[in-house]
Amino acid sequence: MDATTTASTTATPRGRGRGGRERILGAAARLFASQGINATGMEQVAEEAPVSKRTLYAHFRTKSDLVIAHLQDLASSGATLESALTREDIPPRERILGLFDPPATDADPVRGCPFIDAAAEFPDPRNEVHSYAREQKLRMVELVTALVTELGCREPAALAEQLVTLADGAASRAMVLGEADYGRHARAAAKTLLAHALPDPA
Repeated sequence: MDATTTASTTATPRGRGRGGRERILGAAARLFASQGINATGMEQVAEEAPVSKRTLYAHFRTKSDLVIAHLQDLASSGATLESALTREDIPPRERILGLFDPPATDADPVRGCPFIDAAAEFPDPRNEVHSYAREQKLRMVELVTALVTELGCREPAALAEQLVTLADGAASRAMVLGEADYGRHARAAAKTLLAHALPDPA
């Protein structure tokens, strides 16, 4: 094999590798959403991306690494329940109620909370995927606690737990029932909770 042939054969993998990580995460997101994490194999992700298995494992040494990177990508994308809580362009009360808004995308089928879904697929609490999902749900209640504290609500920690329980429950039922706007029921309950927890006008 001459130098020209060698150069051409080695250039192809490098070319396919450009943007490989993004393509892998995009493929994983589609497959995990449509068929679940455990039902998705690494070879299937590589084929969907498309990248070579060598490129896939160069970016993600294990499937757990890929799953956590996928969840981190979701967490930073603004496409999860929690994203409403960090918006600074709307008041605290509206951020809380934003937990119950329909998804920004018309996903079919309707998906629930990806962190709860991931924890359910990796039920061992010592598993790193489960641990990451738990961290995100704990962050969610911390954000809500800060917001209800800012509103002057009585017993903010307890109220925050009630609100995130409503939000997670509504997201799960929306997924099971296939109703993207199912959160409207929990939103009404959240308004009642907030009204009772707010300080008296006097």
